[in-house]
Amino acid sequence: MMPRPRLYDHMLEGHLAQHRQMAFVSGPRQVGKTTTCRRLSTAYLNWDSTDDRRIILRGPEAVARHIGLAELRERLPVVVFDELHKDRKWKNFLKGFFDVQADRARIIVTGSSRLDITRRGSDSLMGRYFLFRMHPWSVGECARQTMPDSEVRPPTSISDADWLALIEHGGFPEPFLKRDQRFTRRWRVLRRDQLTKEDLREVSRLQDLAAMEILALILAEQSAQQLVYSRLSREIGIAVDTARRWIDLLVRLHYGFLVRPWFKHVSKSLRKEPKWFLRDWSGIEDVGARAETFVACHLLKAAEGWTDLGLGNFELRYLRDKLKREIDFLMVRDGKPWFLVEVKNGDGKLSDSLGFFQDQTRARHAFQVVLDRPFAAVDCFTRTDPVVVPARTFLSQLL
Repeated sequence: MMPRPRLYDHMLEGHLAQHRQMAFVSGPRQVGKTTTCRRLSTAYLNWDSTDDRRIILRGPEAVARHIGLAELRERLPVVVFDELHKDRKWKNFLKGFFDVQADRARIIVTGSSRLDITRRGSDSLMGRYFLFRMHPWSVGECARQTMPDSEVRPPTSISDADWLALIEHGGFPEPFLKRDQRFTRRWRVLRRDQLTKEDLREVSRLQDLAAMEILALILAEQSAQQLVYSRLSREIGIAVDTARRWIDLLVRLHYGFLVRPWFKHVSKSLRKEPKWFLRDWSGIEDVGARAETFVACHLLKAAEGWTDLGLGNFELRYLRDKLKREIDFLMVRDGKPWFLVEVKNGDGKLSDSLGFFQDQTRARHAFQVVLDRPFAAVDCFTRTDPVVVPARTFLSQLL
């Protein structure tokens, strides 16, 4: 399996060259965080290593001596702290290290859990870091790995092999690059087991891990569906508030994500029920749910990537009213609707809801994205009327 350069290599290189703030690299387990960060590092310390842990526990000064930060260098060293969030006082350590060494080194912090999980007594790191949220491979990243100058880029074709690998094996680096169906199945089970048997124990005090495992299995079959917390609570035998907390924990651990409804200036809109999506679409059996999850993951990567790069503040939402008219996704830019997306697997007939909700929201673009259409070398963002576009074209213009 040959390594391939990633978009995040360039994102982090650009950050380290321009800014003194630490780079916090967050993302799902096995998405490639450690590989990318180690490639950029001069020194690497992993909390899971007994030897490295001893050095970290001696404090910031001991770490600085170990790395050799007193030496004069032509280029600032890049220090990577991996899995540091497992230390109860990790934020206090980083604050002390950064405040003294920020002009002598560049710092990257990464780990298998979301780095914004707070612990009591941790010091504030406000203003001392920028967050970079890493996602699996996407159509846009297959097309190019360079830093974007703006949100939308020209349409670029990717190979049929890359397209089929994304659909069948997902975008996580190992299964995507190996392209072996037996490996992908085993990898998928292993990743879920790591979540329920390791990650949950590390970041929570759950007493009933068996019930949480059942919830994870149920949610694995409900990607692209609206969440009804009361139904889930009855099915598992837990309180509604407990179901909400557990799903929030699964979101924090990158098992899946929620897309909430948009209701501003939309008459008779639904306001409460979010939609649930898995981070890995490769194991979804239902063709329609897999297609919608595939596009949802691409749109979330774009929204979070554009935000992390400072191009604006982006949110991913969906639209549904009490008359059951629905649009799968709405991209919001700086608090205003920007474009609508309705996902279809094979039907090219334009949805009536696209035009209706475009009028309601005043979004500039309205796309019906069809997965099985061939690539067309046309910029779909030049159209402001509802239009049917191939997924290979539309997704190639995103991150």
